[in-house]
Amino acid sequence: MRVCYFEIPVDDPDRAAQFYQDVFGWQIQRWKEHIDYWLVTTGPGDKPGIDGGFMLRRDPLKTVVNTIEVESVDEFTEKVTAKGGKVVLPKTAVTGVGYMAYCLDTEGNMFGIMELDETAQ
Repeated sequence: MRVCYFEIPVDDPDRAAQFYQDVFGWQIQRWKEHIDYWLVTTGPGDKPGIDGGFMLRRDPLKTVVNTIEVESVDEFTEKVTAKGGKVVLPKTAVTGVGYMAYCLDTEGNMFGIMELDETAQ
């Protein structure tokens, strides 16, 4: 399984977008379907790398969250808990994208898992 996405918590999305655009040339746009979420394109699709998103910081201790693409969110949340991790946000549909969950590893680090399924609602 590979990291397929990242999320960066931000206090001021416009300021963060300007920073990442100016420093790295990333393209950032608000995702119209969802409030308070911005899509981040880090480069052209024909080059190695991943894209991500900005979300409003709700917890001052929240850090960057990497999301790992998996074949089944249900299967991998079971594996996470069986190995001592925790599920902090159970399986949730992301309309037109798939299903995701947020988990903590045994060290308290958060990560996401994503099952791609364009029929998700």
